Amino acid sequence: MSETGGYILKATDVSKEYGKFKALDSMSFTVPKGSIYGLVGRNGAGKTTMMRIISGLQKPTGGTVEYGFDNKKLGNVGALVELPSIYSNKTARENLVFQYINLGLKIDDSIEKNLEFVGLGDTGKKKAGRFSLGMRQRLGIAMAMCGDPEVLILDEPINGLDPQGIIQIRDLLIHLNKEKGITIIISSHILSELSKLATDFAFVEKGKVVKEIRAIELEEAGGLLTEFYTGTPERLIPVLQSRGLSARYDSGTGIVYAKGYYNLTSIVMAANEAGVNIARVATRETDLETYFVNLVGGESNV
Repeated sequence: MSETGGYILKATDVSKEYGKFKALDSMSFTVPKGSIYGLVGRNGAGKTTMMRIISGLQKPTGGTVEYGFDNKKLGNVGALVELPSIYSNKTARENLVFQYINLGLKIDDSIEKNLEFVGLGDTGKKKAGRFSLGMRQRLGIAMAMCGDPEVLILDEPINGLDPQGIIQIRDLLIHLNKEKGITIIISSHILSELSKLATDFAFVEKGKVVKEIRAIELEEAGGLLTEFYTGTPERLIPVLQSRGLSARYDSGTGIVYAKGYYNLTSIVMAANEAGVNIARVATRETDLETYFVNLVGGESNV
């Protein structure tokens, strides 16, 4: 996990049942303080149920959720779960005023600052009902930011957005995390987008977390994978490593696997100098969707 000095939230064996249907099955994960934590899974994997539980909108059937801060204080948890709750016949500022009143906050210039921060400072008297989907999502995030929360919980905030809207939301969340120090927990089934944003991940399948992984480890899961066939694999590995590749030897198949990009001619020449003959090379480009599918099995809609 990220070295951020403790956790902001820790879920332990959280379960949620609706009659005979088990939406969550002993789900456990730890969100490091200061991270952007991505819950990744197919539609129906249990992400939204968990987001509702950790934001206080639902109670679990079993298990515990611990917070590394005072989560009972109004405004300490900001949440945008499913669709943003906005008044379509009110302006962006008026929507924030109502949110401030709900939280018992003083109406001051921080409202304008919040609107500026999310890129809605120039919307004036335009009603929220006339906003684009991306603008409504940014307004929802601005409302969730009221009170300077310790943690921001966002359920599928980029779902349905066009490419420009996705970029705007992504940049906004990165700025919130870096500039305001807000820990962000974000769920999505779009792994390719979360990979550009999150620092830590939990892969969710059938109501369980099947793996927690840091972004740096996930980056290593994608990229160019090369299979080297040689009669002396133990001698080839240090040659590959000297060229900046990560390499491992499968004793069962005799194949040397290397991750990373390289100049093949340079590798072959270095191998020859080391007395290693490379009989065959096979390469394939892997991506993060492939990683997810390999992790949970079956076809992916992430």
